[in-house]
Amino acid sequence: MPAFNQLHTYLYLAVILFCLGLYGVLSRRNLIAVLISVELMLNAASLNFMAFNRFLAPHPAVGQIVALFIMAVAAAEAAIALSIIVALYRKLKSINIEQANELRG
Repeated sequence: MPAFNQLHTYLYLAVILFCLGLYGVLSRRNLIAVLISVELMLNAASLNFMAFNRFLAPHPAVGQIVALFIMAVAAAEAAIALSIIVALYRKLKSINIEQANELRG
């Protein structure tokens, strides 16, 4: 039986993707890198839904609909985050997270 024909293979891959995204969110200071890491975490969640859809769901469209919803949320999140990053860059001439504290108040 091929390795990609089992549920646990997809779940391990999703855990690896999620952990890489979490590490990127926690360790990076660049807002673009943080945004990419969040997208990676959303892709891991989408992979989980598609894997459970393929192996366990009684109706095949359920996981696909949830994955499409995740893609829509990711697109909206990327658009809003990029607009905030552009506004922050115009104000501070930097996209470093630690310099964003100056905007408080």
